[in-house]
Amino acid sequence: MFENYKVYETTLAGRPLKLETGKMCGLANASVMASYGETVVLCNVTASAKPREGVDFFPLSVDYEEKLYSVGKIPGSFQRREARPSEHAILTSRCIDRPIRPLFPKDMRNDCSVVATVMSVDPDCSPEITAMIGVSAAIAISDIPWDGPISGVNVGLVEGKIVINPTLEQRAKSELNLTVASTADLVAMIEAGGNEIEDDTMFDAIMAGHKVNQEVVEFINGIVKEIGKEKFEFESSNPDPEIFKEIEDLVIEDVKKALDTDDKNVRDAAILPISDLIHEKYDEQFEGNEAKLDEILYLIQKHVVRSWLKDEHKRVDGRGIDEIRPLNAQIDLLPRVHGSGMFTRGQTQVLSVATLGTVSDAQQLDGLDENTEKRYIHHYNFPSYSVGETKPSRGPGRREIGHGALAEKALVPVIPSIEEFPYSIRVVSEVLSSNGSTSQGSICGSTLALMAAGVPIKAPVAGISCGLITGDEGVYGDFMTMVDIQGLEDFYGDMDFKVAGTKKGITAIQMDLKVHGLTPEIIKEAFAKTKKARYYILDEVMLKAIPEPRKELSKYAPKMLITTINPEKIGDVIGKQGKVIQKLQEECECTINIEEDGKVFVSALDYDNAKRAISIIETIANDPEVGAVYNGVVTRLMSFGAFVEIAPGKEGLVHISQLDVKRTEKVEDAVQVGDQVIVKVTEIDDQGRLNLSRREALIEVNGLVPEDNGEDNNDRKRGKRPHSKHRNNR
Repeated sequence: MFENYKVYETTLAGRPLKLETGKMCGLANASVMASYGETVVLCNVTASAKPREGVDFFPLSVDYEEKLYSVGKIPGSFQRREARPSEHAILTSRCIDRPIRPLFPKDMRNDCSVVATVMSVDPDCSPEITAMIGVSAAIAISDIPWDGPISGVNVGLVEGKIVINPTLEQRAKSELNLTVASTADLVAMIEAGGNEIEDDTMFDAIMAGHKVNQEVVEFINGIVKEIGKEKFEFESSNPDPEIFKEIEDLVIEDVKKALDTDDKNVRDAAILPISDLIHEKYDEQFEGNEAKLDEILYLIQKHVVRSWLKDEHKRVDGRGIDEIRPLNAQIDLLPRVHGSGMFTRGQTQVLSVATLGTVSDAQQLDGLDENTEKRYIHHYNFPSYSVGETKPSRGPGRREIGHGALAEKALVPVIPSIEEFPYSIRVVSEVLSSNGSTSQGSICGSTLALMAAGVPIKAPVAGISCGLITGDEGVYGDFMTMVDIQGLEDFYGDMDFKVAGTKKGITAIQMDLKVHGLTPEIIKEAFAKTKKARYYILDEVMLKAIPEPRKELSKYAPKMLITTINPEKIGDVIGKQGKVIQKLQEECECTINIEEDGKVFVSALDYDNAKRAISIIETIANDPEVGAVYNGVVTRLMSFGAFVEIAPGKEGLVHISQLDVKRTEKVEDAVQVGDQVIVKVTEIDDQGRLNLSRREALIEVNGLVPEDNGEDNNDRKRGKRPHSKHRNNR
């Protein structure tokens, strides 16, 4: 029945890699079941027979689908089925998209759909890498025109050693989380997060991943030779050369004048009459296909910008090749938030706002990996007004989610541990104006906001991008790189190489390409230029706005304290049906979170309330000690003294002789029910009953001078204690 069924096997990082085809999904252009260890991903690729009308780009969609059955989970949603893709699934889709997209013909307009469905997950074998390899194999053997295959691997840095496709245990120890995709010759994609990794170490890790990728590409090429389909012919979207030359001659000088400015608004306004002229003269000739004219104008602008950069080393805004646009950094723009910072680079401007919350505010994750929550959350918003356009807001798209995740990845390595800073942290980056590199602007602005909020980050982080222009011979011929690319250089250039880091090293990389890949020489040059620019941004701009994190939090931020109790005492702190913890939260105006290991986090706007709650919790969890001083509440008055509760369920007697430093005739003269008082434990009898002294606490804590009250402490031990009925009522 399955006469076309084929199985191809190899090993990758010491684990079996298997690609199967010919058994499932027979109506797709190609289908591959990729297995790595016990991780299984079904990869399908389809393409339309005819081009899509009215588009000026290659319509490729990539979907990485996480099925929770793959890890033995039932979805937690009301409908108990997978809904919209998780943030991790979207980021993985983008990670697969970036290396495969440049390898499709640029003039093809046929819709192409790639779907990778995760069906089984072995924690030691990455489903993301399995999907990337499976997708590559599927497109390569299909009839869809493509210049692949590619391969991808994860690279870790464990105890100073580079590790390919680290296991779950190794990932937990790794200082680096790097994904490298490659063609047979070139590095096609880099995505990295690292704990301040030195440039040379990062480069070595990239090259190590590239070498392994080349072996997998050779394995896939062997499959293509055996069963690969002939690629289909498609209708090219390239304009007629004669018409293109005619329009180019008509408008080329006007286009050069329009592009030669550092103001995006001026440039866009100057292009409009050129577009109107082209449409006025050629719409009738292109009736029904007027979008072709817009594409011709795009190609003319692209040619101008690239030839200026490549041949004249001229940038549209007049800067030097490695000159950064004018920079500005400010903090404290918003009075009531916990921390705010604005970073401006040319016409790109990002305002970031930091909010501190309790540990329970950490984001809960429902995915395929071992991560169940994150306490540092970064969101990125890109409204239409930031580029001078008008369209309604419909929530974050894949680009916004990707840029927010990149900024989050860049800053996570410098966020203090929960023991050092027991808060959940959310930063929102609002793009106010965009002319390139907004993701890197959000990293800089967010660093400012965190420092202004008093978050003791380990080091400030800055981000910068590097662009690329290749010659007619591609990346093997002449090339040039430029630092701090603006929108036009990103749009018409070949690369957006984003690098973020501290003075010590790199914390994040994301590389977008329009060419097939990069040589080692280009990568080294990009590292050198971004490092120099990163240092300049930190020293000359950001640290002049705020040299170090504030020592105190905003008065509007919650005050957080942490303690650790015996896990066996958690039930005592919570109380029956939660009554103890609820009462404590109400009385101290605080929020209490208790973890299974006994860590207790207390959050309150007032520091004294948080401190009082911690004291009570520790008193509940620990047996009172003779000599310890506690804050308590007077619960009952008797003729011989007052009962004071130092913690829920823990009450003791303060004899009348111990109520004050001076002689007390009546208990009511010293205290009333509900009063908060400090008391010292003077005795714990053999039945566990507490004798307390307010007098000794006042002397010890407040330094009050005692008066002779005519009694000594032995008086109450010899007969001044209440009768048994009073003890039973305590």
